Amino acid sequence: MRNKKVFFVTQAAVIAALYVVLTLLANALGLANGAVQVRFSEALTVLPFFTPAAIPGLTVGCLLANLLTGAAALDIAFGPVATLIGAVGTYLIGKASVKWFKWLAPVPPIVANMLIVPWVLITAYEVPDAYWFLMLTVGAGEIISCGMLGLVLLHALKGNRAVIFNNGLQGR
Repeated sequence: MRNKKVFFVTQAAVIAALYVVLTLLANALGLANGAVQVRFSEALTVLPFFTPAAIPGLTVGCLLANLLTGAAALDIAFGPVATLIGAVGTYLIGKASVKWFKWLAPVPPIVANMLIVPWVLITAYEVPDAYWFLMLTVGAGEIISCGMLGLVLLHALKGNRAVIFNNGLQGR
């Protein structure tokens, strides 16, 4: 039992670290913040499809990344909430064990970010654009990050999931 807990915490920590590093890379390239955000780290939001350890990993990673990139307090608070909601949704899709559901894995983080991030941009950063417009721009970035890059990652990991993610916590 102890080994499963250690493996879970280790997976979560590695995922959090990867999220931070990939966000810092996108930030250095000017892609991590603003109305259109293409965070490479958002591709990792498909990982709860494979392991529940990705839920705290992504949430903590988002929190740390927002702290390290100098985000506003509301962004530090609500960015991880959007990530948590998306991660739980992706985990539930993966838990359903329906073969074609893998195509739906990026949908929860895309939707969660499309709904929450525009409000954060308007409230915390005083972005003057309309909420619906920011939903479109944030959604476009999330479709690139979660949808396109995330699905590429999901399919790349799919064949090795038993080796990478099999910790006895899930039966997929």
